[in-house]
Amino acid sequence: MKLLSVNIGHPRPNPWKGLRLTGIDKRPVDGPVAVTAPGPKGTGAVGLAGDRVHDVKHHGGVDQAVYAYAREDLDTWEAELARTLPNGVFGENLTTLGLDVNGALIGERWRIGRDVVLEVSCARIPCSTFQGWLEQEGWVKRFTKAARPGAYLRVIEPGEISAGDLVEVVHRPGHEVTVELVFRAMTSEPHLLPRLLAADALPQGERRRALRRVNAQTPEE
Repeated sequence: MKLLSVNIGHPRPNPWKGLRLTGIDKRPVDGPVAVTAPGPKGTGAVGLAGDRVHDVKHHGGVDQAVYAYAREDLDTWEAELARTLPNGVFGENLTTLGLDVNGALIGERWRIGRDVVLEVSCARIPCSTFQGWLEQEGWVKRFTKAARPGAYLRVIEPGEISAGDLVEVVHRPGHEVTVELVFRAMTSEPHLLPRLLAADALPQGERRRALRRVNAQTPEE
């Protein structure tokens, strides 16, 4: 398991969401990249030096510090869309090889290279910027149906990472809440939401939504 590339955003206009800029245009960089915890959402800060988000309401912050997507899933989309999809094109910071990103457990920890440890926090939810960027009509619906969302990660131990670094899963929690399960629960299968509560590392927003579902299902005494 390794990093094929580390990808940093190039700001560009965002006509798809009514914002001035988007950082979805991410491209591989040479050399080491510093990884640090970005602090709370709302500032545009993310985990990789030189990168940032511009939709500060919905992206960035501690729980969305780094976004990873598997090269194997990009290859599947290449075949389905009949177009080339270079590393970083889905807006991912890390393009991985040999790592089951969607099957990763919430709270699972990855050591990358010598120093950096990241923790899987939640699934990526597609938006109009993603659809406009790829120029694929109906892309949000198609991406949602496929349930191959990729994973957001928190920074547990900072350091530097580079393309080619090995990735080691150093901790797997004792539950069955995967990135894919979170994605399905948060999008097309809300009846799955109560199952997410088994994951202590689930972000507070997702946890509150799951609790509302549980409370709605509890009959009044």
